[in-house]
Amino acid sequence: MTFCVCLKYTLLGIVILSYFLRKYAKGQKYTKKTLIENKVVIITGANTGIGKATAIDLAKRGGKVYIACRDEKRGEDALKEIKRESGSDNVHFIQLDLGSTESIREFSQKFHEKEEKLHILINNAGIFAPPQKKTKDGFEITIGVNHLGHFLLTHLLLDLLKNSAPSRIINVSSGAHKMVPIEKDDFMQTARQSNMNAYAKSKLANVMFSQELVKKLKHFSVSVNSLHPGVVHTEITRSWPLWDFILNIIFRPFLRTPVEGAQTQIRLAVDPALENVTGKYFENCKQAKVSKFALDHDIAEWLYKKSYELVKL
Repeated sequence: MTFCVCLKYTLLGIVILSYFLRKYAKGQKYTKKTLIENKVVIITGANTGIGKATAIDLAKRGGKVYIACRDEKRGEDALKEIKRESGSDNVHFIQLDLGSTESIREFSQKFHEKEEKLHILINNAGIFAPPQKKTKDGFEITIGVNHLGHFLLTHLLLDLLKNSAPSRIINVSSGAHKMVPIEKDDFMQTARQSNMNAYAKSKLANVMFSQELVKKLKHFSVSVNSLHPGVVHTEITRSWPLWDFILNIIFRPFLRTPVEGAQTQIRLAVDPALENVTGKYFENCKQAKVSKFALDHDIAEWLYKKSYELVKL
């Protein structure tokens, strides 16, 4: 067999393999035409990526959608795009910096002044940042934004969620939660952490928070679930050129688009079949298993109490 023939079949094999890998990477799609008219929704980090894709979808379904973003200019630009793409004017923007407990409390106050109900809270925002950086309150930035910021926000909005029952809380985690455990003695000691370890711990915290919050809400019709959206082509690695190059350039053909990555949280937000499902973890639009680390109930209980203390609830 000549070199040219070998090369031809090799290239053909690569094309076929790439096709099936891309098809697998797309994941499941939520296909029900469920409407959520008259329901109020908050989505954090909805100025880009899967948050924006989710906002467009839920606005199309008739929801009154609030996007909560740190950067005011990017938030206003996203607001215009979401309105245009969804065909809905019932989309609103309130500035929110999850790295500042002051900003989170201000957001809650503004939202309470506007709304008496909240049916769906999607804690979607996430960062992948150097662990040496700190939030405005002195927390390690990745755990501070990805976990503690959403922890405080959720608690400040619980009164509206309870008042709107049946309502839903959706925490966007990651398959990275399976990588490393949370240990009490290094929860905030970032010197020994890589940026990936800090991210993985924050995503494990999202799962543990969901499971513990279910216990606190057992007498209310407020469901709490977490999810892995898949490996999605987003801006989350923009502050890390090497990671950004590896994920978004080399592996881009095998990454999910934001719309594909949003499907699981869309299902958790609107599917009538999941109204009474709580305390679960989802992937590819269906229930999946959490890591062994997420089953450490002693650490989960400790984390909840520690988080409650840190954000001064």
